[in-house]
Amino acid sequence: MLPANHTDSPDRESLLDRAAELCGIEPEYWDTWGQRHTPAKEIKLAIVESLAGDCTETAGLRHYLAARELEQWTRLIPPSLILAANRQPFTIAVRYPAGIDWQSATVEIKGETGGGETWTCPRLPPGEPVEVQGQRFAEAAIALPRPLALGYYDLTVSIPGHRATTRLAVTPDRSWLPPALENGGRTAGLAVSLFGVRSGRNWGCGDATDLEAMLNWLHEDLGCSFLALNPLHAIDNRQPYNISPYLPNSIFFRNPIYIDVDRVPEAIGSAAAQRLRRRVEPRIEELRQSEFVQYERIWRLKRLFLTIAYREFRRTHLARSTDRARRFLRFVEARGERLDRFATYCALWDRIHRSNREIWIWQDWPAHYQDPNHPEVAAFRRKHERRVLFHAWLQWLIDEQLEAAQAKARGMGITIGLYHDLALATDRCGADLWAYRDFYVPGCRVGSPPDGFAPEGQDWAFPPPDTLRHRDDGYRLFIDSIRASARHGGALRMDHVMRLFRLYWIPEGMPAKKGAYVTDFHENLLRILALESVRGQFLVVGEDLGTVGGHVRALLEQYAVLSYKVLFFEKDQDGSFLPPDRYPRQALVSSTTHDLPTLAGYWTNRDIEARRQAGLLPDEASYFRQLNERAADKQRLLDVMHAQNLLPEGFPRDHQQVPELTGELHNAVIGFLVNTPTMLLVINQEDLTKETEQQNLPASTHEYPNWRRKMKYTVEQLRTLPIAQDFSAMFRNWLIKAGRK
Repeated sequence: MLPANHTDSPDRESLLDRAAELCGIEPEYWDTWGQRHTPAKEIKLAIVESLAGDCTETAGLRHYLAARELEQWTRLIPPSLILAANRQPFTIAVRYPAGIDWQSATVEIKGETGGGETWTCPRLPPGEPVEVQGQRFAEAAIALPRPLALGYYDLTVSIPGHRATTRLAVTPDRSWLPPALENGGRTAGLAVSLFGVRSGRNWGCGDATDLEAMLNWLHEDLGCSFLALNPLHAIDNRQPYNISPYLPNSIFFRNPIYIDVDRVPEAIGSAAAQRLRRRVEPRIEELRQSEFVQYERIWRLKRLFLTIAYREFRRTHLARSTDRARRFLRFVEARGERLDRFATYCALWDRIHRSNREIWIWQDWPAHYQDPNHPEVAAFRRKHERRVLFHAWLQWLIDEQLEAAQAKARGMGITIGLYHDLALATDRCGADLWAYRDFYVPGCRVGSPPDGFAPEGQDWAFPPPDTLRHRDDGYRLFIDSIRASARHGGALRMDHVMRLFRLYWIPEGMPAKKGAYVTDFHENLLRILALESVRGQFLVVGEDLGTVGGHVRALLEQYAVLSYKVLFFEKDQDGSFLPPDRYPRQALVSSTTHDLPTLAGYWTNRDIEARRQAGLLPDEASYFRQLNERAADKQRLLDVMHAQNLLPEGFPRDHQQVPELTGELHNAVIGFLVNTPTMLLVINQEDLTKETEQQNLPASTHEYPNWRRKMKYTVEQLRTLPIAQDFSAMFRNWLIKAGRK
């Protein structure tokens, strides 16, 4: 609670500091060089104004502070309650105008499946009345009469003249972990960019059937327990600017480019589709053989076939109300408003862009279509119901095929199966911002402060979440994003898990280095994540790279969120690489990430050369400095491999005598990672097969083929080519030797 009469101070700077504190702006932060930064006054004011409105005059600050304080007391009960199941029975605080005489409250509680109960809860002794902005309020509490099971509830409290409803979440204290890991086990998996999977049958990018083939290889040749995927979120499939899986069109739905058209019954059963299939086979083969994924061409072709198949589906199933039609309609009903809004957005985009090819973003649509709640949008949805339902049908198809892949994994005895990834961002010009823009803060962007990798800081160009709006809504969007991403999987990676604690906000019109950290309600978010994990039976990995405070990692450990360890970053204070036994157990260890060099690329400096070629280095001095730093790191890496006796006797001890990632060094690095005590190990597919090119070069777009690289070998070659089989055997032998199952 704010101190009484706090707005009497004429000191504008003090008022700004109080407003900044209420907005969650951290008064300082420490960068990667250990230097302390205090946000300048103009930065704090800009962030406060993005949340509070115009505060140029002192009166604006006073008004905001007064409104926030009064808001705390005019709510009968908090707008959402995130409570720990092991702290029952629950006591609920009730705030009300002083002078109301009540001895008990009526409490109605409804669960997720309907029904409910009504209780009469006696009032516990109230505290002393307080005066807030000239009004007097009192606070008392009521105790719920019985414990509640894990889950979500609508809880309504009534006293004379006042009634309020809150969203109540009853949560566990820890996320779910497989029993084998809880009991000391360790396991391993392979990370794959699904779009880059090559095969002799796909249409130029990986699809759900390739996923099943990869799972077969994973199980039978490698002996692994999960396949880690890039985010499968819906994107626009327009290169180079709209293909990043980490800047999606929507985090609630998936990219239909991953549909295997040849498995869609209506495409198989359509004579028109089959005739067309024979005619376009040369084009499909061309896409299959292309060096890079051709998103637009692939999706244009797949969409043509899926449009024909959809007409067949309407004719043979929807018109006759078959079992298949009923399954689809149940899917639509279960996804509710989220799917309806997304499908409506997609149909609107189709219609508007077709009428004007120069319109690419919803901000340029006619004004009445920019608001999802406008009557004209509802009218469009009714008039173009078939078109809207087509986009819902696409989501059903990809959901069915992913469900089949995960079922196949479980049927083979793969304990985790698909490991999904939840992106931090959502495109400011995408479907989610169109549908739910009031949950995001205009006037700011998310990024990161300056560090050794980006001396001027990074601007990620998407708006930050409105923490109060999400809290007051009961975190429904957050919950649905977790469910959508973890669906049909046994693990979920949360990109930039620091989002649960804080994000770096950059005010509009300011460079990335002029920002500040803004906190979130981390305990609420961690508890909801734990609840979803327990209910969905998937483990959680938090990508916690970068500057992360010790208290954050302690909380992640407390909630059983696995830390994310990358070989290149795990160093001692003197710069030497940590030995395997210094890695934590409750963690995932990885050879690299999509944003970092591959093992082979690291050893040959390919990433540094790529940044130079893309014009991302400020000068030649920076180029040579990075080469020198890499040379020192390669020597340290070689030193630790020798110290762990992972290299054969006589192997060079000077990195300059090892110009490439030799078979012996490759084997040593894999063995090093396998022998860490971490619960999970993931090797990037590129690192298993010694590829030099990384998937994404941060800060580049057209300068580098980001998110388009295909695997060196096809799925079929992984199981037949001797060199690919050698890589598989090497990895499998290490897993067996180390006891990772």
